[in-house]
Amino acid sequence: MEILDVLVSAAFWTAVLRIATPYVLGTLGELLCERAGVLNLGIEGIMVLGAMAGWMAVYQGADLWAGVLVAMGCGALMGLLHACLTVPLGLSQHVAGIGVTLLGTSLSYFVYRLALPQASTPPTIVPFQPLDLPGPLAQTPLTYLAAVLVAVVAYVLYRTPVGLAVRMVGENPDAAEAQGLNVTAVRMGAVVAGSALMGLAGAFLTLSAFNAFFFNMVNGRGWICVALVVFASWRPGKALLGALLFAAFDAFQLRLQQMTGGVLPYQVFLMLPYLLSILALVLVARRAAYPRALMVPYRKGER
Repeated sequence: MEILDVLVSAAFWTAVLRIATPYVLGTLGELLCERAGVLNLGIEGIMVLGAMAGWMAVYQGADLWAGVLVAMGCGALMGLLHACLTVPLGLSQHVAGIGVTLLGTSLSYFVYRLALPQASTPPTIVPFQPLDLPGPLAQTPLTYLAAVLVAVVAYVLYRTPVGLAVRMVGENPDAAEAQGLNVTAVRMGAVVAGSALMGLAGAFLTLSAFNAFFFNMVNGRGWICVALVVFASWRPGKALLGALLFAAFDAFQLRLQQMTGGVLPYQVFLMLPYLLSILALVLVARRAAYPRALMVPYRKGER
């Protein structure tokens, strides 16, 4: 009964929605990239850079929404770098992505230390405040923005010519080129847009979930987003469900630690969301229909 009380409590679902938000945003960004045929393993570093840049902008005097735009702009720039390396140059998407992650992470820490060399504890800002709504609906504006973006991305992908172009270059770039589409431009645009969403995911952590930037705050969320794209079968609606499922596992393990009273090491509970996610991923991924041109470089005229 105690477990049931946790699962039906408003506090639990409030935490689930808050935890899920960066996963929703990051997964949408990765999904856009992969739908166009580009695997973006730079997501972890892009989220770190977005978190730092958005927070730093607000700390230096910008308002919160300006910080969001700065984070998205930094994400877009990192996406442009990744796109230039992988689309026209055709370099390994795995290697380029890892390089972008290392660059974004290292650049974030360097800029932070350069701007605040004497800071022994992370300085704080006034973050977005939850809306005055009842129960789990008392979330910050960025959580509602994430929900809106799920609908926007789904609409663009399946109801607009732009979305059709993105899906075509991810499935059959030769056919897309034959229809007069510029495969390079479409892929690069999708990666830049997706990376901007990744930067927004990072900004949520410093401008909404917390009020400061500290090292290792992204803590592998980017890699989880990559897995959630597969779990979602490259569909925005299922990406939202996957993010909520993982967030529910994470929120539940925190409460499970309190309920057991330290009988088991806390590391056991920290593993639970990842173990359950791996199980869910294995069950779903076997039936997932991935974009057929994913990770396949395209050069015009080559077969």
